[in-house]
Amino acid sequence: MLKAGPRMPDGKLYRNSMDASVTTRTQGPDARAETLVSSYERAGYVRVAPAMLQPAEPFLDLSGEDIRRRMYLTTAPDGDEFCLRPDLTIPVSRDYLASSIAGQPAGYCYLGPVFRHRTDAPAEFLQAGIESFGRSDKAAADAEMLSLGLEATAHYGVVSPDIQIGDVSLFAGLVVGLDLPPAWKRRLIKDFNRKSNLAQDLDRLVLGGNNARPEYQGVLAALAGSDPKGAHALITDLLSIAGINAVGGRSVGEIAGRFLEQSALGVSAKLPRDVRDLIERFLAIEGNPDEAAATLRALANDAKMTPALAPALDRFESRTGFLEARGIDVKRVRFSTAFGRGFDYYTGLVFELTDPKRTGDPLVAGGRYDDLLARLGAPNPIPAVGFAVWIERLAIYGDGP
Repeated sequence: MLKAGPRMPDGKLYRNSMDASVTTRTQGPDARAETLVSSYERAGYVRVAPAMLQPAEPFLDLSGEDIRRRMYLTTAPDGDEFCLRPDLTIPVSRDYLASSIAGQPAGYCYLGPVFRHRTDAPAEFLQAGIESFGRSDKAAADAEMLSLGLEATAHYGVVSPDIQIGDVSLFAGLVVGLDLPPAWKRRLIKDFNRKSNLAQDLDRLVLGGNNARPEYQGVLAALAGSDPKGAHALITDLLSIAGINAVGGRSVGEIAGRFLEQSALGVSAKLPRDVRDLIERFLAIEGNPDEAAATLRALANDAKMTPALAPALDRFESRTGFLEARGIDVKRVRFSTAFGRGFDYYTGLVFELTDPKRTGDPLVAGGRYDDLLARLGAPNPIPAVGFAVWIERLAIYGDGP
């Protein structure tokens, strides 16, 4: 088995005795999974099968800490780093961008193994799912993904799963409306999936922003006022001269970028206590979508944040209307402004369908990731939304259809 975590020094694929039961042989999908994906094909989604071995950099840069530390990594003789795919969203996105129809509306479905280190379950497990690219009717596309996800659970006999949703764009809209330097806004939005980090950064801002080590403050202050490209090149060269190629799975370029981010965060900034309270009030909002929308509009009005929040709120309410049009009882839907999925690439809707009578783990999960394809190399942003179905979790429910 491949060892999870950072790159191994000699580039070999290491074995892990804790995962002795796992083989690298592809698990065969059951008949119900094949029937499910066939229904996606009939709905117009093209079935694809991305390569299992993928360049590691996109996952290390874009997936989030939880996925990063559970990846299976190896290094090729030329120094390029690869991984066994830990999910299928990025591989499908990369293949779409490499196709002749990149930038045009297209939908894909899949069924295949993914690989993540897990202490209590096999590292290789099956996922099915859908990725939809290029649709401008975002609210309708979001509702379609949630509806298809519910069809997946029903296909396995789970007719009334718990439905949990969130919307990253609402928090991003709130932060963009704050009077803070751009680097701090980016940092707070990135912290959305790491609530302990978010709390620490809010504390830091209330106290006045800069808490860098004293011996670094002069260097960071100098970098903050320099040309960003030149500063990045300088730090990259210094790290290379020192013989540093990567740390914890991060490239020299990424390490340099993070150091420059620290210099930007060192810029004097202070968050008034009442704004901190506003953020905490915002993150405490929950209920069904209609209740939450009313509460959010009242908060935006009281805090004079309506211009910042209105676009995301309008999309949120439009999505609720499309969910109702698809026959989904929105009173069953639990919304929370604080709900996220731990993946750094989500930009809007996030959702999970669970059955707490079993483990409470997600049976279907997904969301909107409009910025991901640009970060993978697309010349312009491409709307994107999708979800994954955990076949191993659903397979425990009876015989299904």
